[in-house]
Amino acid sequence: MKTISSEADELIQSVLETLGQGEALLAQMSDETYTRKLPVAFNASVGGHYRHCLDHFRSLLDAAAAGDLNYDHRERGTLIENDRFAALNATRELLRGYEELDARLLARPLAVTCKTSYATSGSQISPSTVGREIMYAVAHAVHHYALIGIMGGLMGVVLPPGFGVAPSTIKHNAEMERAA
Repeated sequence: MKTISSEADELIQSVLETLGQGEALLAQMSDETYTRKLPVAFNASVGGHYRHCLDHFRSLLDAAAAGDLNYDHRERGTLIENDRFAALNATRELLRGYEELDARLLARPLAVTCKTSYATSGSQISPSTVGREIMYAVAHAVHHYALIGIMGGLMGVVLPPGFGVAPSTIKHNAEMERAA
């Protein structure tokens, strides 16, 4: 049986794994590929998607010890989006921050603000915890990594193994291979 502490450690490890995948991607990608806007992908860039992921991890880390979490307070068009080296440095800074995160904080309650409705002008607020938001941030990043993977494929980029594939999908595929 898992303890609360081991569950918290696994959640922190999931962030480290996800950020590690991003670090591996950035280490092998060219600056031009990182910033190239693809018309077929709503004129987005890998850098834009990656910055978006880091914004969520940064907001959550900042809120973990003190404060509530507001996913709407993010900057667009930052250096991280337009400079692969800045993104690599930000990734490494977040890795250090999550490595040092006290696992006991994962049970800490948060009020989470995020605009989810197209019909209203304001944002919505919901109760959560640091641990639950780690689960969200990792799943959110995996989905953006999948988009980055498609964009990279269109540009001929070889991706790190498992990049953009959900851990549950990797587990399922492994189980299917063993059963075959």
